[in-house]
Amino acid sequence: MSEEGTRVTNWKQKVIEEMVEYLLNFLYLAFFLVAFTWYRRLVLAEYAIRYSNYWMPLVEAAVLAKVIMVGDLMHLGRRRRLDRAPLLVSTFYRTLVFSAFVGVFSVLEHIVEALLHGKGLAEGLAELASKGWYEVLARCVVIFGAFVPFFAFKALEDAIGRDELRHLFWRRQAAEADSARRGTAGEQRS
Repeated sequence: MSEEGTRVTNWKQKVIEEMVEYLLNFLYLAFFLVAFTWYRRLVLAEYAIRYSNYWMPLVEAAVLAKVIMVGDLMHLGRRRRLDRAPLLVSTFYRTLVFSAFVGVFSVLEHIVEALLHGKGLAEGLAELASKGWYEVLARCVVIFGAFVPFFAFKALEDAIGRDELRHLFWRRQAAEADSARRGTAGEQRS
């Protein structure tokens, strides 16, 4: 294969890997955010309050999945000192950093949205504040809670390798069968 053909193949492979990564990020975040939305809907239904904002968690998951990928490209939450720290430490550090990154992104999103609609900077911030501090705090808690297991899996992925982790999650039966065959063969050799 020519050098140019290899580059095209590598480029296509990279695009596929990025799309798979985005899809996995999106599916995880969508599951978590939709579950929280249904929790909110059911709690509000107890007080006869209607809640119909069902599509927003999917939009938010799509945006957050991309924000996470951009943050990864910027190496957010990665410190050389943490390379040898327990995974728990790097998980919580990345969770804190990305939670703050998402918070900053959310503020910028409201500002840009206000500017696009012909409003000023102050109006964009006022719109964010109009949601109420309890709403903002609740969203921060939910995002932080969603990010802890998310970044725990990312830390495991870094420690044992993406392919190995995915193999354990998606093809474990085959891996156990291979291991059992190797163990049986090893016992026969003894």
